[in-house]
Amino acid sequence: MATIRNISISTPATGEEEWQAVREPIMNGWLTQGPKVAAFEKAFAQRHQVKHALAVTSCTTGLHLMLAALDIGPGDEVIVPAFTWVATANVVMFCGATPVFVDVDPLTYNLDIKQVKAKITPRTKAIIPVHLFGLCADMDALTKVAPGIPLLEDAACASGSFYKKRSAGALGLAAAFSFHPRKSVTTGEGGMVTTNDDALAEKMNMLRNHGASISEEQRHHGPRPYILADFNLLGFNYRMTDLQGAIGLVQFKKLDQFIAERQRWADYYSKELAGVEWLRTPVTPEDYQHGWQSFVCFIDESKAPLPRNAIMEYLQNKGISTRPGTHAVHMLGLYQQKFGLAPDDFPGARDCDRYSMAIPLHNKMTKEDYEYVVATIKGVRCAA
Repeated sequence: MATIRNISISTPATGEEEWQAVREPIMNGWLTQGPKVAAFEKAFAQRHQVKHALAVTSCTTGLHLMLAALDIGPGDEVIVPAFTWVATANVVMFCGATPVFVDVDPLTYNLDIKQVKAKITPRTKAIIPVHLFGLCADMDALTKVAPGIPLLEDAACASGSFYKKRSAGALGLAAAFSFHPRKSVTTGEGGMVTTNDDALAEKMNMLRNHGASISEEQRHHGPRPYILADFNLLGFNYRMTDLQGAIGLVQFKKLDQFIAERQRWADYYSKELAGVEWLRTPVTPEDYQHGWQSFVCFIDESKAPLPRNAIMEYLQNKGISTRPGTHAVHMLGLYQQKFGLAPDDFPGARDCDRYSMAIPLHNKMTKEDYEYVVATIKGVRCAA
């Protein structure tokens, strides 16, 4: 009997080196934000071509931090894509502001720039373009249609991605990255905020540490132990631990290797699946470097032997995990109820929600795994 593989949608590429990295903070007792986090921030900033990188507890808190630092609040509007992880819209709600949805281009899964201008009003205080699945949004085109409006990159999936030879994270006023286990590099939970704006970086640095005027590391290493920070801002506890920073440093050294490997196998998928007429593989426009957090396909149910969900169930039964790309936020209960939205309001996002399918692509997969995924997808035509 043939053995059925068990191929996960994503597996973090962690091991002995990461295990050993946490020994130092455990043994020296510096567990919260400290020297390991600082070293991780420095490496991240250099790689992503920015002056400032601030480690935080997640990409979600990083996005919230950016909005809070810009004093976005009730009465303000922030434009977000209708097809993205719910956190992109949630953080706008955290501030008491209103998320304004714009449809996406089903070919790239990113903001449909042509539709942005019509959604801009005098209350628009920021736009959050999402570099979904590791492909950067068209930032130059967005700047042209929204001059003067802060662009805050949701770069959760885009560590190591490039747009016209510029790094994700250096394309707007600020950006937030994720280190969730499904991302190319991971610290478990965790995130990073980047910016080239000195004043914004200083304010975000204070806000992530309760609004403190000095950091814990500065206070503990200073000559006057009786000094406590002053608090002139209402801040948050969004600090990364040094345990995570230590893991992040090790992981981050492997980023280029991880992306190169994912690129190689993404090319393999695209070539081998080109003949499957009902499956559209991802596109990468010229002058973009995809980060390949996920390999998200689009199923044409008019040509497919089975509906999308049935195909996903078939693959699951064959030991291949899949997921929808992400969700159409305007179709989620909270947003439907609060804003009176309907699925057809954003047809591009609706279709991406219904017909997208991410297949396994990660740095723990073997050549045999990739070959099995391809052969099994091609075999779906026999399963009807």
